[in-house]
Amino acid sequence: MKAQVSIIMGSTSDWPIMQKTAEFLNEMEIPFEVNALSAHRTPEQVECFSKNAKKNGIKVIIAAAGMAAHLPGVIAAMTPIPVIGVPIKASLDGLDSLLAIVQMPPGIPVATVGINGSLNAGILASQIIGVGDETVLNETIDYKERLKEKIKNANEDLKKYTFKFRV
Repeated sequence: MKAQVSIIMGSTSDWPIMQKTAEFLNEMEIPFEVNALSAHRTPEQVECFSKNAKKNGIKVIIAAAGMAAHLPGVIAAMTPIPVIGVPIKASLDGLDSLLAIVQMPPGIPVATVGINGSLNAGILASQIIGVGDETVLNETIDYKERLKEKIKNANEDLKKYTFKFRV
């Protein structure tokens, strides 16, 4: 089994957020790898990873970073593989990370999810892979159908709460 998705974090302190991505990919049965690489502390390793991702069979890269949040953009600059950026709330309520990731120059796109939005990054990765893999696409469709059921059930649960003026 070879990884199709690479989850990259600027620091292992990002793992509690990124674990949701790993759990989702695992549920979808999409092979993935997880590594910590820093655009600032280990730039040579980031370059090596980025330039070899396609050759290594990676189809989507999910890169999480906080504060200056250069990691997703640096990776995107060195690979043709789609990169999904996850801004991590580390300072300034994560706004600094969000802006650093989303404001890429022309030619270096990074798809960006919300602050700490790692679950959406995993879902987006499964949708990207699903374009060329019917099994993954169907699993993603089933997942989204289960989300609809969850909301229907939640509304049924809310009916249990009675109030004098509730209509």
